[in-house]
Amino acid sequence: MSGVLALGDVIDDVIVRPLGPIAADTDTPSAIERIAGGSAANTACWLAGLGVPTTLVATVGAADVDRHGAALAARGVVPRLTAGDRSTGTIVVISQGEARAMLTDRGANALTAPEDVDDALLAAHRLLLVTGHVFGGEDRDARWHALLERARDAGLITAVAPGSAAVVADLGPERFLALTRGADVLLAGAEEARLLTGLEDPADAARALAAHHGLVAVTLGREGSLLARGGDVRHVPALPADVVDVTGAGDAYAAGLLAALLAGEDDGGAGAAGAALAARAVSRVGARP
Repeated sequence: MSGVLALGDVIDDVIVRPLGPIAADTDTPSAIERIAGGSAANTACWLAGLGVPTTLVATVGAADVDRHGAALAARGVVPRLTAGDRSTGTIVVISQGEARAMLTDRGANALTAPEDVDDALLAAHRLLLVTGHVFGGEDRDARWHALLERARDAGLITAVAPGSAAVVADLGPERFLALTRGADVLLAGAEEARLLTGLEDPADAARALAAHHGLVAVTLGREGSLLARGGDVRHVPALPADVVDVTGAGDAYAAGLLAALLAGEDDGGAGAAGAALAARAVSRVGARP
């Protein structure tokens, strides 16, 4: 077994950076870029950039299989893309320094299924990462939980990430925790952790989540991150960075942390590796290396 099997979303990002205050009912001069994204795809690209063999399982619009497959392959990721009968997911990201707003159409990502990962594919990897964007839609919770159990039975490390606070809000915290319970690693932003636990303090939320998962990483933006295992919570500071665009910072953090864990680093070393990669990510436009 080698490397990471990532399962989740591929997105067409439209990143809008207003060059001044957004004006109502008229034009706002802006820098607009169209870039491939998606939480699972971004993390896969950062992992491959670190030299970790990485495969991505996802669904895109039928017309976009070759385009997205080529973009992933160019970053060193092995693409296993299914052609869906819906358009590729799209997000309009309004990025203003450390603040952003996202207008989202999940599109074909909703078609990705647990059955897209067979036992042979699991056997070829050391770690399975699933991002929560694929959990929505029809109720397939038992099948998603079964996939995580199959991965554990095959000897893989299992990692899950909600992907956004909206995913947690749509599913409900009880449902998300039920289908991800027992995962070795949970990667969450501060708002996601708050929604999952109902606790305002990020450290309390991280500690509560660690009762259901092995290692819990809660990212705090410029405040760094918290790592919880059992009842212990440690803080990992963020690294200084000239922030240009925070899109994909959490995805980069996840890649740095997971790559370090695979390399045998302890929790603190893995968190520091995540922080280093996140600092690289925010210093440029776009969510991939």
